[in-house]
Amino acid sequence: MPDKRMVFKKTWEEFRATKLLWWINRILHTFGWAIVCIMEEDGSITEAYPARVKFRGFELKDEGEGFIGLSEYMAEVADELLEEVKE
Repeated sequence: MPDKRMVFKKTWEEFRATKLLWWINRILHTFGWAIVCIMEEDGSITEAYPARVKFRGFELKDEGEGFIGLSEYMAEVADELLEEVKE
């Protein structure tokens, strides 16, 4: 039987791994905002909060990694996303 839930809780680590945190922060930087994540040495995120920031955008290396990672994520979930919107 298909899962009928509408909301699936995810971790900040997963959100970051998809590059969606980077993407959302690119948008938020336009307005001088960002989502800040406090990371431990093991890669776990122990805190996240919105913040007002003075910087805009990311370094070129981070931009390249972000677009590659986000494109990989979209390729992995494209079929699933399409099916969800058709339900």
